[in-house]
Amino acid sequence: MAEEETKSFSVELNEKGGIENNGFVQEKTVDENETNASCQEEMPKTCAVDINPESTQEPSCEVLKPFAGMPKEVLLKFSCQARYRVTREILFWLIIASALVLVCATIAIIALSPKCLGWWQISPIYQIYPRSFKDTNMDGNGDLKGIQEKLDHVLYLNVKTIWITSFYKSPIKDFGYGVEDFRDIDPMFGTMKDFENLIAAIHDKGLKVIMDLIPNHTSAKHSWFQLSRNRTGKYVDYYIWHDCAQADGTITPPNNWVSVYGNSSWQYDDVRKQCYFHQFGNEQPDLNFRNTAVQEEIHDIIRFWLGKGIDGFSINDVKFLLEATNLRDEPQVNKSQNPTSITAYSELYHDYTSTQVGMHDIVRGFRHIMDLFSSEPGRYRFMSTEANDLENIEETMMYYGTSFVREADFPFNFYLINMKNLSGNSIFETVSLWMNNMPKGKWPNWAVGDPNSVRVTSRIGKEYLNVINMLLLTLPGTPTTYYGEEIGMENIASENMTFAEKSPMQWDGSLHSGFSEGNVTWLPVNPDYQNVNVEIQRTQHNSTLNLYRELTLLHNNELPIQRGWMCYVWNDSNVFAYVRELDGLDRVFMMVLNFGWESTTDLKTVVPDLPTEATIRLSTNFSNNGKVVNTKTIKTAKGEGLILEYKTSQPVHTMEAFQLKCFVAEKACYSSAFDLLYMNC
Repeated sequence: MAEEETKSFSVELNEKGGIENNGFVQEKTVDENETNASCQEEMPKTCAVDINPESTQEPSCEVLKPFAGMPKEVLLKFSCQARYRVTREILFWLIIASALVLVCATIAIIALSPKCLGWWQISPIYQIYPRSFKDTNMDGNGDLKGIQEKLDHVLYLNVKTIWITSFYKSPIKDFGYGVEDFRDIDPMFGTMKDFENLIAAIHDKGLKVIMDLIPNHTSAKHSWFQLSRNRTGKYVDYYIWHDCAQADGTITPPNNWVSVYGNSSWQYDDVRKQCYFHQFGNEQPDLNFRNTAVQEEIHDIIRFWLGKGIDGFSINDVKFLLEATNLRDEPQVNKSQNPTSITAYSELYHDYTSTQVGMHDIVRGFRHIMDLFSSEPGRYRFMSTEANDLENIEETMMYYGTSFVREADFPFNFYLINMKNLSGNSIFETVSLWMNNMPKGKWPNWAVGDPNSVRVTSRIGKEYLNVINMLLLTLPGTPTTYYGEEIGMENIASENMTFAEKSPMQWDGSLHSGFSEGNVTWLPVNPDYQNVNVEIQRTQHNSTLNLYRELTLLHNNELPIQRGWMCYVWNDSNVFAYVRELDGLDRVFMMVLNFGWESTTDLKTVVPDLPTEATIRLSTNFSNNGKVVNTKTIKTAKGEGLILEYKTSQPVHTMEAFQLKCFVAEKACYSSAFDLLYMNC
């Protein structure tokens, strides 16, 4: 009886289209065509068959239902039922449609999104003169470890980029700008290991760092010069040599060219028995950039420091890279002057010793090397140039390059530093000079101090320090702050002090202002350090330091100030006023800055669509913050600055009367619906 039941069960399984599973026996491969065909068949029926041949009973059949452990063939028959197939198809096409919509939306957002601002555009730059920033080894000189120790101060300022001026190994002539070894650190500042630790610490804190590159000349102690003066190998023409006339022991230079520091730019060398050319000091011979080997040497130096982790360079004195080969005398400014009496740089027109044809090709070569190191995402390498062509703004603008070939990200802007008289009108003229001449689509930059200029507080007066910082941090572009300007440091008041703008940083009220624990410092600390220092100003609500922090926060976080339009609204002998606004954003910031005497300004008449009232978002006098002013009678005290905020549906840059007074570098429009920026307004 048991045997008969077993046979009956086997037949039943075969009728179901399944197979016997005798343990874990691998199933036979099912032909794909058979499987597909089976999907079209009706659902199989189960028939109980009596094996007894003598039985006359009809087999009893019923529709097969899913059961545990069913074989693959049966499972596939159930998977082809319409109710499963339709559901899967619906889900499949929904997924495809969603993916297509997502891809199209992504492409549209990318296509319509404006160019993201680079790290060198978003944040102010903090310029450090390393010898005066912080001394850690008590020798009276600032060093690289000192910069690392004070990185938190940079973060406190809401600044993301540090610019460290020259720290190359050098005889420290001309403040270290006559380099003895381009690949080494001067022992005064530390070691290469100290530098590597500093770079790592800077990047760990999310900061960027740029450094000086001084390609025009070297120190006379540089190994290249020593080899060149001895006519050794390829170094023979690394510098500019020329025969000098000799008569009765007197050396006569080849022409009348004068150095920037005065007197002849030719210096006789007793070893080579020729004169070498120098644009600056006698001990700083100019490199010969018409020699391609020299250009390649500088390219290798750029590669070396970029390989160390530097994020960019400020390239010094680029307009001096080439000189005319004809050695003609340069024209005199005063043609009636006796030629033999010419000793000052200002007494000649420098037609043959600056901005020569081919010089920009050399700068583009530097840019090319930088670009090769910028291919890694998030590691763009920045390049600025310092030319100081104050007499010719067009020559300065050429360092931006063209729409096809880039050079500098921006040439350094010295115009606010060299401004002679302070007034609302003079500020307007200086700002508009740059903006009117800057090529379309390029990025401006501003500075009010540097290591070679009288400190801004000493130059324009304490009462105007805060308003000049407000100007610096609300103009379009990248602002650069020279160390100490965030607390209002002044020049050392001394008749015999030649480096008055380089006095040690004033950190606190302790001995040597917290700059050094040594007995002496390389320069004396300014006597006002007990009242003007970082520590005390952190605790003062209305201090220059805290105002600077508020301004950097505004600069970094408010889109209209970071990348919006700037429109001049008003200027007179006292006040300079302008707006910062962004297409699609109804919030507008209006800066009303007083560079003269107490004044009342009616801006409602100048801009009729201006709201009657505006709120003071930030004032140089913190007690005025949050107050409401009437735009018809905006009062500002001497040296006071106001940042007004208001809402409008009619921005100034769309008004016909202001079309020629508005500028934008990186145009963008704001969508409040999607909270994003797009290009086509």
